[in-house]
Amino acid sequence: MIEIRALTNTPHTALYHAFSEAFKDYEMQLSLTELARMLQRRGFDPAHSFGAFDHDKLVAFTFNGIGSYQGIQTAYDTGTGTIEEYRGQGLARKIFTYSIPYLKNTGIKRYLLEVLQHNTNAVNLYLKLGFEITREFYYYIQKMDGLIFDLTPLNSVYHMQPVDMALLSKVDYSDFPASWQNCQQSILRAGKALKAVATYLHGKINAYCVYESGTGDIASLAVAKAHRRYGLGSHLLKYALQDMESEQVKVINIPMEAEGTVDFLSSLNMTPSGKQFEMVKDL
Repeated sequence: MIEIRALTNTPHTALYHAFSEAFKDYEMQLSLTELARMLQRRGFDPAHSFGAFDHDKLVAFTFNGIGSYQGIQTAYDTGTGTIEEYRGQGLARKIFTYSIPYLKNTGIKRYLLEVLQHNTNAVNLYLKLGFEITREFYYYIQKMDGLIFDLTPLNSVYHMQPVDMALLSKVDYSDFPASWQNCQQSILRAGKALKAVATYLHGKINAYCVYESGTGDIASLAVAKAHRRYGLGSHLLKYALQDMESEQVKVINIPMEAEGTVDFLSSLNMTPSGKQFEMVKDL
């Protein structure tokens, strides 16, 4: 008999096994350590996350991150999946139907998620559950050796160096609100899993790049408007890539209307690998 319950006290190895089985056909695969880092960065809270159990076996799940996002207490679906042999039983719907009233009763005001646009079954499920599409994102995955840089020397008035992540909590030069996994709260939660490099002029940060060397993920890359067109973003990205252990670079959740960022990535020979919807349900 299938039972829906919170993931409190569920061993991390059981979470990893279910996650790996549910997403074994996806392009991006995670190790046990990478999943742990992802969940930490996204604010995973097992007491506010739920699974379907066949006896003691976790066969379907929703991992939720909990925190304040854009000033609203929010639950973020950081991963929903069902292992192959249990699909077709409506377990994801049952988990959401169980969890949404619980989250509301604990003071959560909003439920947030992202979903691949070509996953029409999931999109339709979320729409039926009352989620609304708020933004459309591109995501990028590119082999390192496929990138093209046309760099001129960095102007000598700028100084580039690694920077403590806490300093970046005081600056935000992005042209669009970051998605949950790339917002400042998530970056700070990630701790030492993320690194940062910045350029300075007269002791003030004017551009920065935040990245995860193990996975090739670029969490944030932004340049103050007054300092654009000087190649700062390209130099910072080049620095980050030289520090990468991964053979590929990933840039996730770029709004489709963010033309400046899209054009910048295109100049590096990066084209969108796919699209996601950002979806929200008010509780």
